[in-house]
Amino acid sequence: MHSKKLYGTATVGTKGQIVIPATAREELGINTSDRLYVVGSPEKGVIMLLKEDKLEHFIEQMNLQVETFKAIKESNR
Repeated sequence: MHSKKLYGTATVGTKGQIVIPATAREELGINTSDRLYVVGSPEKGVIMLLKEDKLEHFIEQMNLQVETFKAIKESNR
């Protein structure tokens, strides 16, 4: 189970910018000029920020799982 934490609130400014609370930046290792990917679900009103390196790791893991699945599928033929 992944741990979850509420870091506080962020207000959207007139230019659409938000400030990530300092505690969140410190604990999550978010630094100036880090790229964050914005993903969300319009239907559920959910928004999430992903650090670029974490997104790359996620994609690598997904690719490994796909390759493993393909190998298993081929061996069952």
